[in-house]
Amino acid sequence: MNSFNLLQSIADARPKLRKSEQKVADYVLTQPDEVIHMRIVDLASEASVSEPTVVRFCRALNYDGFQDFKLTLAQGLASSANFEQFSLNSKDTVSEFKQKIFDSMIGNLINIRDRLPAESLEDAITALATASRVEFYGFGASAPVCTDAQHKFFRLKISAAAYDDPHMQTISAVTLGDNDVVVAISQTGRTKDLLHTVKLVRETGATVISLCPGNTPLADLATIPIHIDVEEDKDLSTLMSSRVLHLVVIDVLAVGVAMRLGPGLLDHLKTIKRSLRSLRQNDKRLPVRRPPK
Repeated sequence: MNSFNLLQSIADARPKLRKSEQKVADYVLTQPDEVIHMRIVDLASEASVSEPTVVRFCRALNYDGFQDFKLTLAQGLASSANFEQFSLNSKDTVSEFKQKIFDSMIGNLINIRDRLPAESLEDAITALATASRVEFYGFGASAPVCTDAQHKFFRLKISAAAYDDPHMQTISAVTLGDNDVVVAISQTGRTKDLLHTVKLVRETGATVISLCPGNTPLADLATIPIHIDVEEDKDLSTLMSSRVLHLVVIDVLAVGVAMRLGPGLLDHLKTIKRSLRSLRQNDKRLPVRRPPK
C-alpha cells in the first residue's frame, strides 16, 4: 500500500474511530512526514492521547502495532512520486509551467490509478461487453471525451454513440432498454441537464456508468459509479487533469471490453487497420525540387 492509499484509508476509517483515536488520525493526516520519525510516545504527546490509544488506532487499521504502521507509512512516502498540484504564476517561464503541468498530471494519474477499485471496473466492463447499445453523455470539456470513447468502442463492433446536446440526450435516454448502457461523464457530477437525462435512463432500466467525483448527485444516480476524485482546487489544473483522467479510464474500459470479447476481435481490428492504409501518406519521400542556379 502506498502512502496515498494509506492516508485515504485513514480518512475513510476516521468516522468509525473513537474520539481519542480520531485525534491520532488527524495528526497523521496532517503531518505524515513527521510521524515516520517519531516514537510512539512522541505521537501520543503531539496528538494529546495516551500511548495505548496510538496502539488501538494502529490495530483499528489492521496493523500489529505502531512500528508496523510506521513502516508502511515510511515505505509509501519513500516510493511515492513527489508530484505537487500546480498553480500558475504570471512570472512563470514556459519551462516552469511546463514542468508544473506535467508533474501535476502524472501525480493525479498515479493517485487515481491506485484508488480505482478493480471490482467497479470489472462490473463496468461486463456491462459494456454485453450491451446492445452504448451511449456516452457529457457536456463542455467532457464532450470530446465522449466522442473519443464512441470512436474506441465503435472499433470494437459495439453500437456506440456520443451526445453532448440535452435534446439528443433526452431522445436517446427514453429509447433505451434494460440491456443498454449509458456512460455519463462529468468533471463536477452536478450538471443539471446531465442529471435530468440520467434519471430518464434509470427509469428505462438501462445501466448507468458514471465517471465523476464521488459523493456527487451523478455518482449517487449511477448503477456503477467510477469515482474520479482529483485533489485540486476547481481551477484550470482541475479541468485539464479531469479530462485526461477520464480519457485514460475510457482506455482501461475499452481494453477490458476488447479482452472480454475474445481473440476473434483481433482479426476485426486488423481488418480495420488494413482498410485505413489507403487513407494515409506512404513513407516514400517526394523528390525535392531544387531551384535552378
